[in-house]
Amino acid sequence: MLDKLNQIYPVRYTAFIASVVLLIFTLLGAGVTGLSAWWPLLFLILSGIGWYDLQQTRHAILRNYPVIGHLRFMLETIRPEIRQYFLESETDASPFSRAQRTLVYARAKGESDKRPFGTQLDVRSIGYEWINHSIAPSKLEHHDFRVMVGEADCTQPYSMSLFNVSAMSFGALSANAIMALNLGAKLGGFAHDTGEGSISRHHRTHGGDLIWEIGSGYFGCRGADGHFSAERFVENVRSPQVKMVEIKLSQGAKPGHGGVLPGPKVTEEIAEARGVNVGEDCVSPASHSSFSTPLELMQFVQQLRTLSEGKPVGIKLCIGHPWEWFGIVKAIRESGIAPDFIVVDGAEGGTGAAPLEFSDHMGMPLQEGLRLVHNTLVGVGLRDKIRIGASGKIVSAFDMARALALGADWCNSARGFMFALGCIQAQTCHTGNCPTGVTTQDPQRQMALVVPSKAERVHQFHAHTLEALQELMQASGLHKPSDITPRHIMRRVSERQTLHLSELVDTVATGALLQADLSALPPVYQDWPQASAARF
Repeated sequence: MLDKLNQIYPVRYTAFIASVVLLIFTLLGAGVTGLSAWWPLLFLILSGIGWYDLQQTRHAILRNYPVIGHLRFMLETIRPEIRQYFLESETDASPFSRAQRTLVYARAKGESDKRPFGTQLDVRSIGYEWINHSIAPSKLEHHDFRVMVGEADCTQPYSMSLFNVSAMSFGALSANAIMALNLGAKLGGFAHDTGEGSISRHHRTHGGDLIWEIGSGYFGCRGADGHFSAERFVENVRSPQVKMVEIKLSQGAKPGHGGVLPGPKVTEEIAEARGVNVGEDCVSPASHSSFSTPLELMQFVQQLRTLSEGKPVGIKLCIGHPWEWFGIVKAIRESGIAPDFIVVDGAEGGTGAAPLEFSDHMGMPLQEGLRLVHNTLVGVGLRDKIRIGASGKIVSAFDMARALALGADWCNSARGFMFALGCIQAQTCHTGNCPTGVTTQDPQRQMALVVPSKAERVHQFHAHTLEALQELMQASGLHKPSDITPRHIMRRVSERQTLHLSELVDTVATGALLQADLSALPPVYQDWPQASAARF
């Protein structure tokens, strides 16, 4: 019936034709009956929109469906919100489920995180994980778990909390968000990673512990030519607030991809922190200019350790080609210079905007990357000398337990602490229109984020998450975080089979990579002989 009608009269033009007809009638009505002039104005606007839609050449939808076609674009705009609030289940993760966000919100507000009526997860689904408990639970005195970083080669080692704020730059985050995170870190005694945007005035306001991340743009320690400046580095690193230095080789969101902050977004505050000019494009190259081989990287590590007067210096990377990582390990052995720590960033991590192909298909996920780093260091006898941090979608105590089981010494979280600040996962971070003031430079939007209140939420999220980790460990009969091993974590691999994580991940014996015969090792380590400290 509709097809026959379309042959006589194109139904898709109904909204436009109705607007024109109603415009004529309301104009006549206004002249004869004194109808309000607002009605003719409304239909004049709609008729004008319809006429414009027919003339424009950009959108085929609007040319075929004048006026009414705009409804399609409006619905598309609010589709994520409709899906998030009305259609998603509690456990649909895109990228974080409502259950995960609710957990963070509750802990951040100091509210009960208890749930009635059992789990909402499908315990029969493939991939379901749990941690085994003990009939003889342990009793731990506190949940302020810490690990010492840099005690081997540094004169200023740092006692690191097991849960810290991952790298997020000022510029990506608002000034108020940075101040709230740093004040929360100070209240809770944990570390706040600056991100590669360097140390801004907002990081310094409350004096919380900082991990200074140095990326390929050398922001905060760059010369006029964009290369590393030892003088600028010393000016910042000697601050008592800076506890460690982290050389970023790559990040989970877009490994191997540089970035540009367009000139119009480079404000006076951002320019001051990064050491660039106001209004000029701020470029982060894809690779560093201070080193081009693993051996040169180790020399750069030693240079920064010396310039910082003995503070811990480490590297952060998302694992890519395994042989490049092996080359770094060989450089450590050949040079005798070891980073004090290595942060493994999983490909599932990332707070910033990235090309879809990079977000979805570039880089190694945290489980595989973390295990490879841990095993390689064990295989060459360096694991006791180098600490490992892990970041990548970690928001709960179980997430931490899994990372610790895979070989991490501590965990970092970015989006978890963003939720603690009030982030609602609107996913408008790159637009400047963040509804909660977390990822915007708009002064009016930032005002919604009240620093003292949000800092307390950051503090409470940290404390209650570690308290939950303490409870997990006690229920498992464990006495310290390093006791958590892959044998404590179970995963369903089919409807009828579950395996220990130790049966699903590779394990390498101490010194195994130093043997002549590597044939018994997992396939990935067959690249070890070809890796070189002289090239990536």
